[in-house]
Amino acid sequence: MLGWALMFLILALVAAAFGFGGIAGASAGLAKILFFVFLIGLVITGVMRAVSGRTP
Repeated sequence: MLGWALMFLILALVAAAFGFGGIAGASAGLAKILFFVFLIGLVITGVMRAVSGRTP
């Protein structure tokens, strides 16, 4: 999922360089949403691992 976020970020940067405002805005929005979804998943995974008491 982080790969998708990075892909949309790169697409947004390329589109912004060429001046395509709509495409750049949409790609940046998708990249931002995917980044926060990934971050929430990371936090939930860390909490679940801490609660279960397993060691790495």
